[in-house]
Amino acid sequence: MKIADILNYIDNGHMALPEFQRGYVWGGDQVRGLFNSLYRRHPVGGLLVWATQSEGAQYRGEQELAPGVVKLLLDGQQRMTSLYGVIRGKPPKFFDGNERAFTGLHFHIGREEFQFYQPILMRDDPLWVDVSSLFKAGHDGLDDIAERARAGGGSTGNIFSRLNKLLGIRDIDLHVEEITGADKTLDVVVDIFNKVNSGGTKLSKGDLALAKICAEWPEARAEMKGRLAGWNQAGYDFTLDWLLRSVNTVLTGEAKFLHLHDRTADEVREGLLRAGKHVESILNMIAGRLGLDHGRVFFGRGAVAVMSRYLDQRGGSLDAVERDKLLFWYAQAAMWGRFSGSTESFIDADLEALDGDGGGLDRLLDTLRLWHGGLRVEPGHFGGWNMGARFYPVLYMLTRMAEARDWGSGLPLKASMLGKLSRLEVHHIFPKAQLYKAGYGRADVNAIANFCFLTKGTNLNILDERPEIYFEEVEARHPGTLASQWIPMDKALWKLEAYPAFLEARRALLAGATNRQMEDLLHGDDRWLTTSAPVVSAAAHMGGFASESEEAALEELNAWALERGLSAGLLGYELVEEATGEQRALLDLAWPDGVRQELTEAVAVLIDESAELLALANAAGFRCFTSTGAFRRYVLDEIEGAPQNLSEQAA
Repeated sequence: MKIADILNYIDNGHMALPEFQRGYVWGGDQVRGLFNSLYRRHPVGGLLVWATQSEGAQYRGEQELAPGVVKLLLDGQQRMTSLYGVIRGKPPKFFDGNERAFTGLHFHIGREEFQFYQPILMRDDPLWVDVSSLFKAGHDGLDDIAERARAGGGSTGNIFSRLNKLLGIRDIDLHVEEITGADKTLDVVVDIFNKVNSGGTKLSKGDLALAKICAEWPEARAEMKGRLAGWNQAGYDFTLDWLLRSVNTVLTGEAKFLHLHDRTADEVREGLLRAGKHVESILNMIAGRLGLDHGRVFFGRGAVAVMSRYLDQRGGSLDAVERDKLLFWYAQAAMWGRFSGSTESFIDADLEALDGDGGGLDRLLDTLRLWHGGLRVEPGHFGGWNMGARFYPVLYMLTRMAEARDWGSGLPLKASMLGKLSRLEVHHIFPKAQLYKAGYGRADVNAIANFCFLTKGTNLNILDERPEIYFEEVEARHPGTLASQWIPMDKALWKLEAYPAFLEARRALLAGATNRQMEDLLHGDDRWLTTSAPVVSAAAHMGGFASESEEAALEELNAWALERGLSAGLLGYELVEEATGEQRALLDLAWPDGVRQELTEAVAVLIDESAELLALANAAGFRCFTSTGAFRRYVLDEIEGAPQNLSEQAA
């Protein structure tokens, strides 16, 4: 079938995209490669379609299907979307992705090459032709283009022959293979799709489960995305697979998505309603009781699927004692990295502890204690450093739970404070500038025990003053506020030369305060805190960003990637021992499944990190970039395939 006819099929509703297909994921390099191959009449592969009745067909987009038989694209979506986007100059109605991948493709008549628009390179060269404009004008526009090209020194014969060759792409035949027959159910077709696309856009386990759900309930994806958008507005960045995991545990009591496959649409719809309600309750409990009120400090996310199952078993209602015991389990599971390794296997083990013989919350806690070897916090657990360390959110949690007081106002640091200057910021107790000047290294300067949380206004007022000076002023204005932030009150420890002793003393205070808060959650039943957790050397905790400015730069880079239609990276991504959950290192910003999920290599951005960490990340399969600029160039050159102007490259 000619490419022009296929595009017409898409326009008139005879060809569409099945609901289970992932969105458009190609970048500029792949689009250029496709047009280069077609221009040179190289083979680009055929299409695989599912021929089925349009009535009842589940497809993506808002276009109307033509009556009768419709062809749903199983293999060839990326190619046909790219062809449609360039030739029509707009995306097809089923499009879901980043239009920039095919917007502005140009062809150089003299060199017969394709590039995306670059103003500096193309501005004064009339031999560059906008490909979409050429296809829109067709043969009638060749005279005008040829006249401009001749002014640039192009040969008249070459101009017309090459432009006609480019326009001739529409007449290229692509082989279209059809899957037909009443026995071709959605399950069968999705399995075929996965096998055909094993080297391309293969569906994840969550996508596969959702595809089968959408066969009976087409609005399922939109319903789930709507819930995620609501949580995102509240400051939580959750994924579709994360929500689907809770739907799965609520409905089936299992972690693996395959257990959803035999559930009806009505069951899944009901499961989403229940899971959504439970997740809301869990977020409120964790924010209200533990103070973890936004995504940056919301650790141990895998635990929510287990908590959703428990709430569902209890009809969604818990008394204060049971609620706090569940929150104790969550905090402990997050603190020790229960779900930082093989998430599915740990969720299944915890569900078994809930649902098996003699199961329940006590058994869940016993399982956690046996797995980790103890749950009581020791001073050494606060021996890590940087804002990505596992005990960074523990410090935030402790600040909220114990209502530590602000050093500027003397008021408790509650989540309900209003005003942009009341937002909590990390404060270095001993100023960074003073410590670096005294010869301390990065890990010492950014030790967790040197962090506290203050309002933005207070943080700005303290600046780089030495503790031995500003501590006296704080205590005079608001007695007791220093102790509320677990500051050792021995004034000898407030001097710069006593910094190591200060850290040691504060770690002991933080550990004691954490254990008291954990005991409070157990309402006197402290049998799970009789054994101390093993302490791993802080030296093993390499990596992670060390300041809010570095975190902001990484967040800006992540936002830049999202704007370009790429996947979201993970800040403070943990490299862990799968069996124990012990943290080996932190990667500043990582894409473990690639910036185009499951289609590109694992990458990480590591700023000012050691050669040892780079080697460890490389051994774990990550390609590493040591600056935000290097990562941007990787995206522009290798993912999008479009060299940019110098100002954008330098950004």
